Amino acid sequence: MTDPKKPDPKAAEKAVEDDWADAMNEQETAEPEAAGEDPWAAALAEQEPEPAAGEAQSADERVFKPLEKGVDNVKVRDLEMIMDIPVKFTVELGRTRITIKQLLELAQGSVVELDGLAGEPMDILINGYLIAQGEVVVVEDRYGIRITEIITPSERVQKLNR
Repeated sequence: MTDPKKPDPKAAEKAVEDDWADAMNEQETAEPEAAGEDPWAAALAEQEPEPAAGEAQSADERVFKPLEKGVDNVKVRDLEMIMDIPVKFTVELGRTRITIKQLLELAQGSVVELDGLAGEPMDILINGYLIAQGEVVVVEDRYGIRITEIITPSERVQKLNR
């Protein structure tokens, strides 16, 4: 005997199987649409033909401005536009890591040891990016830096690990 509050699981499975079978039969007996009535075929037919593989599409003058003979003048003018932009030039003597306790113990006259060695070239940074190295010079009671080496992009990557 089955409890009316608890449906029979086998009967539920049978009902689902019957529903699937009915749906599959409906699909098989449905008439295929005529070729002219297929909305996907009509949409694909309306599309412009795609260029063949390897065939380049020409750019319209509306998209790209045609190049003129005075291109060199344009480059000079564009470079002049950025000449007055200020940048931050920094010379780094050295670095170190200290704890907050050590930081709080600093007082006037304290000495902090840096990782740079005496006589080692100083790092020159522009807006925080290493671009060169140099040595400290004194000119008329003022410090200066003599650039001894310009850093290449590959060397910059290596020095980031410091």
